[in-house]
Amino acid sequence: MCGSQGHQRAGAGEASVDATPTTKHIHDLLIIGGGINGCGIARDAAGRDLDVVLVEMNDLASATSSASTKLFHGGLRYLEYFEVRLVREALIERETLLRAMPHISWPMRFVLPYHRDMRFEADTPTSKLLGLTMPWMKGRRPAWLIRLGLFLYDSLGGRKILPATKTLDLRTAPEGAPLEDKFERAFEYSDCWVEDARLVVLNARDAEARGARILSRRKVLSASREGAIWQVTVEDTETGVTSIIEARVLINASGPWAGEVIHGTLRLNSREDVRLVRGSHIVTRQLFDHDKCYFFQGTDGRIIFAIPYESDFTLIGTTDQDHDNPSNPPVCTEEEQRYLVDFVNQYLKRNIGLDDIVWTYSGVRPLYDDGASSATAATRDYTLKVHSEGGAPVLNIFGGKITTYRRLAEGAMEKIAPFFPGLPGAWTAGVPLPGGDFPVDGVAALISRLQAEHPYLSAAWARRLVKAYGTEAWDVLGDAQRIEDLGQDFGATLTEREVIWLIEKEYARRAADVVWRRSKLGLRLSPGEIEALDRWMKRHLAAQTAMASDDQ
Repeated sequence: MCGSQGHQRAGAGEASVDATPTTKHIHDLLIIGGGINGCGIARDAAGRDLDVVLVEMNDLASATSSASTKLFHGGLRYLEYFEVRLVREALIERETLLRAMPHISWPMRFVLPYHRDMRFEADTPTSKLLGLTMPWMKGRRPAWLIRLGLFLYDSLGGRKILPATKTLDLRTAPEGAPLEDKFERAFEYSDCWVEDARLVVLNARDAEARGARILSRRKVLSASREGAIWQVTVEDTETGVTSIIEARVLINASGPWAGEVIHGTLRLNSREDVRLVRGSHIVTRQLFDHDKCYFFQGTDGRIIFAIPYESDFTLIGTTDQDHDNPSNPPVCTEEEQRYLVDFVNQYLKRNIGLDDIVWTYSGVRPLYDDGASSATAATRDYTLKVHSEGGAPVLNIFGGKITTYRRLAEGAMEKIAPFFPGLPGAWTAGVPLPGGDFPVDGVAALISRLQAEHPYLSAAWARRLVKAYGTEAWDVLGDAQRIEDLGQDFGATLTEREVIWLIEKEYARRAADVVWRRSKLGLRLSPGEIEALDRWMKRHLAAQTAMASDDQ
């Protein structure tokens, strides 16, 4: 708690203000990084009664964890690399997570069009094996092999909620209408959608409700071992004030910055490092009018998804490119945009161009550097390494997928358990995140009830609130009886009352936090409206700070 610990803990999601240091306090865990791995570990650890503080130099989920393809999926293509354990774990997790967050995650069907020209990536183990046993195929994917992979995909995870694979006749099925006529058959299978940045924030809120301290916009400047204790110097990036946090165990969950933390901040003598791989996405206006996702395979062996997005848009991605430096913000280059556009145009009857793109985003995946020959081939599995030589231990987190974040957190707890005798066991499986305490198939009923009790809401508005906040949508709206009770209208159904909730409960401090991470309303708001929201939030936060100073 920034070395002071003389002040009271803030409520779940409320902004925390450091008080004047009074007594020394040593935390059990200090977690560096407010992405999905850091917040997932904070939640798990706090639920096991550990004293946890998490520091994030920017907004929560401001890097990789808000720039994913937004899927809970097993990773069908990872079967080509024989990563069966990773795929099986991810498949099992899909339904475990779905039960805990039915508001921000939901089942989705994926349509994989088949054509005899489909090929493997040349460097996958499956491709090499096929080249030896069936050289006449020349790298093409036979339909039976794809169906075998989907059979394994259906079987490995023990499905109970998600429907199994089936075959579609694209000549008659509506899913075939947007596609080139040469695609006559497709395989349809199940995975899940997830609102990635909201997943991070809800884990952080639940961690704080269980006793953790969440400090966003705090940068770790240095850390040193003082015997069995870490002393960590942290700077408030908004005020420039520095403080010292002490902890028994340090967890480096800084994602793309993990290598810099190891070699620079902690100055560890370690060869462990990350491989940075950039994944870029484009968003276009809606390209098809059904709610299923396409899984497209290119003649180069790569795959991309085309996903219904935010009702009126289509999300297309992703690429795999090595990225040189985590401090260089990743951007979707024009080359990557053209690649994705050309890829989709191999499938769609109505071709698109660069001028159809309404938004792009890019994230850096911090993969464990296993010496793989290409960015695509680098393992997506996670690696956990404890370094305890020289005193207090540090756990370094490498890689991982958003689908397996909860299992990664359990693995982290197993790694640090020797330092905390009597640590309680795993507990998070199926435990709802804030707002997720309703059945998987209960979204429609929740939307109907919200609109009935708040009749001023349009159907689309009620749906957005339930999909974001679940059962907490009622708390967001409070006692409002009409639209005017919700305060200032910022556009696109975003009102003052919701923004205050996001500030007080979900750590938002800037307009970008609200319109690009807590929501995707940035797709619907104009630049001027976003600027006006940012000015309002700055004034509101300044007034809060002034009131807090007057009360001291």
